[in-house]
Amino acid sequence: MTRVRRVLAALLLVPVLTGCFASNGDSADDDANSGSRLRVALAFPPAENLLPHGADATILSRLGVTESLTALDANGSAAPALAASWKQENDRTWLFTLREATFQDGTDVTPSTVAEALTHATEAKPEPAALSGVTLTAKAEGSNGVRITTKDPDPVLPLRLSSPSLAVLSPKAYDGKDRVDPVGTATGPFELTKVTGSTAATLDRFDDYWGGRAQASGIDVKFIADGTARTSALRTGEADLAEALPVAQAATLDEDTRKATATTRTTSLQLNTASGAFKDPKLRAAARAAIDTSALADGVYEGYADAGTGIYGPAVTWAEGKRTQPTGRAKAAAPDGTKVTIATYDNRPELPEVAQVLKQQLERAGFKVELQVREYSRLESDALDGKFDAVVLARNTLVDTGDPVAVLASDYTCDGGYNMAQLCDKRVDAAVAKAESSADTDERQDAAMAAEAAILGTDAVVPLVHQQIITGVGTSVSGALLDPYERTLVGTGTRR
Repeated sequence: MTRVRRVLAALLLVPVLTGCFASNGDSADDDANSGSRLRVALAFPPAENLLPHGADATILSRLGVTESLTALDANGSAAPALAASWKQENDRTWLFTLREATFQDGTDVTPSTVAEALTHATEAKPEPAALSGVTLTAKAEGSNGVRITTKDPDPVLPLRLSSPSLAVLSPKAYDGKDRVDPVGTATGPFELTKVTGSTAATLDRFDDYWGGRAQASGIDVKFIADGTARTSALRTGEADLAEALPVAQAATLDEDTRKATATTRTTSLQLNTASGAFKDPKLRAAARAAIDTSALADGVYEGYADAGTGIYGPAVTWAEGKRTQPTGRAKAAAPDGTKVTIATYDNRPELPEVAQVLKQQLERAGFKVELQVREYSRLESDALDGKFDAVVLARNTLVDTGDPVAVLASDYTCDGGYNMAQLCDKRVDAAVAKAESSADTDERQDAAMAAEAAILGTDAVVPLVHQQIITGVGTSVSGALLDPYERTLVGTGTRR
């Protein structure tokens, strides 16, 4: 479809959204002195009832609700957050010094509450991706210290603790037997006050935030899976911020309202190595050989992406110079009409079109392909259970910890908690373990690239494109936080 036809189709399909962002907050908060409320359209409805240890953790961090001990700075290094500083005592033990902070329920952030929160994270089922392959214990130390000890040496522990899934919540959050409740129990500049199923959420400014009072008085969130609807909400003034806008809709927005950010997100085809057609490495090789990634980058993404080169893309600036070629790949076999099911989700609007192009390419190579498209919250559990032959997945490779090795451990090892490829390969596990044990930054990067080559050698994953994310930012909005790790969106300085 040409760009002109895309734009015309997008305009014709715009849904009516009048009133969809009617404020749930007190109108008295909307005056000039207290700051206007922000209206935010998010692409992904909660998949796990906003459980802070799982897939919904980044929703909470992007809205400024939760914080971890550390954060990621612009260079991808660990930076202070709830921990003001830290030091390594030996190869398995670190001491973190806490800043003075208050939970949104009015209680103090103390060493014991932080240790309790981290202990709950280690016991969460399924385990947070940031803790894949890691065993740690946290204990209070004095009036402002938390000593964290790992079973094995973990040279990137400060990076690991920056994960949104390791956010620190007050003891009240863990009172329920069935779930962890982030409503009013976090530490960020905005307090989650109301959740309306998977459709909306209301946040109010937390005036006692340690980092200073936010300029916006609150946030009204709508979860809008349809990309056309998100774009329309921004264009008609119903939303101030809209994430993950469709490439096909970009030209319908004024240039100053669409912000393209290079990210560490890679869209890939995850092939089920444990069951079904792609259990055969020769058929995985045939699928990989049939795919033209440049057609996806130039066609589907219209230049807002680079053709896939590996698990890590151009936004991981050191990767290309260290990349090695995969070895041990099987020789492709003729598909001869082999039937396969490819699943994807429509929260990221390009993915169904990517899947459609892959269907055409694979069918030309001799496969028979069925597509299944769902909302992500209805797809994840089946994908993790290996119920599809393949999954088209958009994954930020540094979102979990900022450490390049973490995504390899969680997505491609036998015990990985986010292993949609169902990969269990001794050579891969050994390569990832070697990377995890490397303390020197250069050595760790080299080992990560060697592990990437081992994973690609199995053809369990076919990197398709490395994405730019388009965020809609209203002309009256300033201070939106756009970062390549996609952990932030709204902060203390975001306002309209």
